[in-house]
Amino acid sequence: MPYALFCNDARLSNAYPTEADVWKLARKSGLVIEAVSGDDRPASRPVLENDYEIRPCPADPQEDPARNQADAEREAARGLQWDSLTPDTSNEHVENLTYGLNRKSA
Repeated sequence: MPYALFCNDARLSNAYPTEADVWKLARKSGLVIEAVSGDDRPASRPVLENDYEIRPCPADPQEDPARNQADAEREAARGLQWDSLTPDTSNEHVENLTYGLNRKSA
């Protein structure tokens, strides 16, 4: 099953073949931060900023997750990446998405 980036229940990105593909694009775009756990372990772990999450989802009927991944890799090679997103309540961040994240209507 493909994976995509979500904020609350709104799908914000294209579907990609694996969860690791979405994490890779999110990290390159600055959407991943390192969080320190509350226990005594010194290691941090990667988490998505704000209310973003990566979840399995069905691809749209006209969508090809493998092609989305190839397109994202091609764009990354050209130096393009997802815009940094900032939290707000107006869903304006959905309008700021380009290339690796194509705008999806809720």
